[in-house]
This record gives sequence, C-alpha cells and structure tokens, in this order.
Amino acid sequence: MKLGLHYWTYSTPGDVRSIAPTLERSAWLADQAGFASFTVMDHYFQMEQQGEATEPMLEGYTALGYVAGHTSRATLGLMVTGVMYRYPGLLAKIVTTLDVLSEGRARLGIGASWYEREQRALGVPVVPVAERFERLEETIQICQQMWSDNDGPYQGKHYQLAETICSPAPITRPHPPILIGGGGEQKTLRLVAKYGDACNLFATTPDDIAHKLDVLRTHCTNEGTDYDRITKTALATVDPLDDPDGFAAAAEQYAKLGITELGVMPNPGQNPVEFTEKVAQQVLPRLSAIG
Repeated sequence: MKLGLHYWTYSTPGDVRSIAPTLERSAWLADQAGFASFTVMDHYFQMEQQGEATEPMLEGYTALGYVAGHTSRATLGLMVTGVMYRYPGLLAKIVTTLDVLSEGRARLGIGASWYEREQRALGVPVVPVAERFERLEETIQICQQMWSDNDGPYQGKHYQLAETICSPAPITRPHPPILIGGGGEQKTLRLVAKYGDACNLFATTPDDIAHKLDVLRTHCTNEGTDYDRITKTALATVDPLDDPDGFAAAAEQYAKLGITELGVMPNPGQNPVEFTEKVAQQVLPRLSAIG
C-alpha cells in the first residue's frame, strides 16, 4: 500500500512568511520518507466546511512548481483540478510544464469544480452541473489529443481549438496519468471507465469503497475498458495518527479491494511538518508491509 500526502491548508503556522518553508519542508520530508505522491488542492479560497474562506490559499500549479524544485521522487498533482478554472489547452500545457520540470512526475488529477463562492468572487463562470460534466469530458479529450501525435483541431460543444500543438511533449509516456476524482456513480465513475488511468475515492468505509468499485467495474464492462488497468486510490477521512494500528488494519481491507494508494492529510491546526514526520515514523512502515 502506497501513501500520499495531501497538503490542503496553508494556515499553520500562522505567519505568511512561514508558508513557503513549511510547504518546502513538508514536501521534502514526504519525498525522502517514501511517500508516493504529494498533492495540493485546486482552490483559491479555503473550503468553508474546513475553515474560513479568508484563510491563506495558494494557486495549486504554482505551488507544485515550487515543490518540484525541492523533491525528486514523489508524483505531483492537484487533488483535483477544477475543470472550470483553466481553458483545457492551457491546462494541458500547465501539466506538461510541471511534468518536464519535475522530470516526469506530474499527474493530472481532474474533476468537476464545485465551490461556487470562489468562482463567483473571482469571475469564474458558474454553469449547471450537467454542463460542468460535459466540459470535463471535453477537457480530458483535449488533454489526450494534445499529448498525442495529433496536432490538428478539436471541435467540441464547449471548446474549439484550431491547433493542439504541445511542445515539448511530456516526459511521462504516453502522457501524465489522468486521475479523475470523485465517486459520482452515474457520471464521474463512467468518465473514469472511459478515460481515466486512475480514480480517487473518499475512504469512508470498506463497504462504501467496495460498492463504488463495483459500480466502476460495471462501467468498465459497458465501455469495453480493462478494469484492472485503472489505478485505484483513496483519500483517508480520518487522522492516521489517532490510531496507527487501526489505520493500517483499515488500509489492509482497502488493499484487498484493490486500492493501491491512500492519501492522508493533517487536521485543521496541525503543523504539516510535524504531521508528515509522525506519519513517516508511525504509519508509513505499517503500510509498507501491506501487499
């Protein structure tokens, strides 16, 4: 079982001048300890269910560019890119840039954006949910085309590109893995089956994960996709430090279901550096023993 560090808050420590060194130190420690991935959120305001919208928040891909310069092993990505925040052609270039500068460690995590407060505040178009999913599918198609040998046009319902040149191409071949985040059974998991190299679910309970993966398997059958080729990841909803043995036991159950990577994240107010150090010492060795 692999472990990922999800870095979702920049509020601790409280001084804005501590944001960069805290981010750098946390990422470096995770990278050296053997965490498989390092992810940050694609938000511009802090989520209101986790704090105040006015708390510090950094733009995700800029933050990952900084992290890339201080790490050498971990896969880097957003958990997950909000489809409404960037034009698809530019998104493909942004992820390519991260992949080239990290020497082949980028992952495109993507999903349907949802945080309407920040969108309205910053002038991002707010569209109906159905349209967001249409745009999500077109965005994935555009990224795939830009990462292929086809430099020609793309004509979609929402996006039209005259050319899809992407030079340099990503280092990762055939392209950075496309991870589609979310557990929506009718739309999100269908898109995983049709386009995804990986999925990300919330690790609420083993029974819930088992159900979501059964739904994904059905979509794969309908789409003619090899279910086993899709990497299954999940984001833990509990603090692994509260009960490392219990967390490892749950991880073993998830592993039996096919989950190969679990993401962990500090609680509000936890120092990310201290959290990373303790997880590396108390949790990572337990998960490394899980097949």
